[in-house]
Amino acid sequence: MAAAPERSGVVRDPKTGEMLIPASQRPDGSWRKPRRVKDGYVPQEEVPTFQTKGTQWRDSKPDYPIGLCKEDVEKQKKAKEAQIEASTNAAVRSKNSKRKDKKKNGGKNVDSVSKGISGVEISDSPKDSAHKEIANKIKTLKKKLREVKELEEKIAAGDVKPSKQQTDKVQRKQALIDEIEELHSKKKV
Repeated sequence: MAAAPERSGVVRDPKTGEMLIPASQRPDGSWRKPRRVKDGYVPQEEVPTFQTKGTQWRDSKPDYPIGLCKEDVEKQKKAKEAQIEASTNAAVRSKNSKRKDKKKNGGKNVDSVSKGISGVEISDSPKDSAHKEIANKIKTLKKKLREVKELEEKIAAGDVKPSKQQTDKVQRKQALIDEIEELHSKKKV
């Protein structure tokens, strides 16, 4: 009978010959009991992760063309590593040069930024917000006017027999037009 291979975390009891997960101490100081394990048991940490067929195929493909001699493969690997190292070194050098420039310039960059900010205007003034409110009111009034016109067309076509609310809405048409004109004149001021 062939002996089962020993795995990490699983030991064979010398007295009984059974596989056991030995007793261990918890963080609070108490002890876990040793647990028996069947012969085919694989601890959760050692269970291989699932891989799709596509992943298995991608991982099985060689990185370099088949038939390329090992020396050329090594040369390409070294060239790739050198290229990666050069690019990281260049990035570090550019960062360091920017830091040095900041130290040299001192507060000169602050002056250029403050000049740029001086030309910027913040548009959230009370006047602008009032214009926005007027524009929103005009928009809602135009929507109401459009609804009134659609209702008039339906009444004229005989599709709708108007209720009291609908006739009141139609009669209010001129008031809506006057209010829109009044808001337009306020907006221009």
